[in-house]
Amino acid sequence: MDKPKAAADIIANALPDIPFDGWNQHVLKKAALVAGYKKTDVIRIFPGGAIEAAEMFMRYYDSALSEALQGYYLDQLKIRERITTAVRVKLELMEPQREAIRKTLALLGLPFYMHRSLKLLYETVDNIWYLVGDNSTDFNFYTKRLTLAGVWSTTLVFWLDDKSSGCANTWEFLDRRINDVMVIEKVKQQFKKKFF
Repeated sequence: MDKPKAAADIIANALPDIPFDGWNQHVLKKAALVAGYKKTDVIRIFPGGAIEAAEMFMRYYDSALSEALQGYYLDQLKIRERITTAVRVKLELMEPQREAIRKTLALLGLPFYMHRSLKLLYETVDNIWYLVGDNSTDFNFYTKRLTLAGVWSTTLVFWLDDKSSGCANTWEFLDRRINDVMVIEKVKQQFKKKFF
């Protein structure tokens, strides 16, 4: 059995039920049958249980973003425009599964999954920085990811409830968050010049 393909097939067939029933073994077993597998295959494909399937679902968007951004000339943009573009494109990719994303975040928000949630958040922001051409290896490597984690997570939460046309309110919110970060970066640079 091709496990990566089977996992993708089962998750794809589970998605219509996720907004209503969340991530659980019953949903995955039902999806396995629809996808042409046996119920018992679920435990072999997702030995970590439904949370493992939920994580794979979220990681899909990191790899999809890599492909989607190939149509953009990021190297010709300023860094703030690159980050804004990457965040916006990722949310646009996620749009068709907004309610499934909501259920997934609710599951990952449970206290005993906090370590998994933080790992996924780190993977997301690290992937975005990598895709926009960040090559830092010094202390900036960590501060950039910490800063983007705040931008990404708050924008994601705002987007979940945005009912404006074309998510216009989300893009305005994202621009404000990026502006806030740029102001902080300017203050940091001025502080360094003055005291170091």
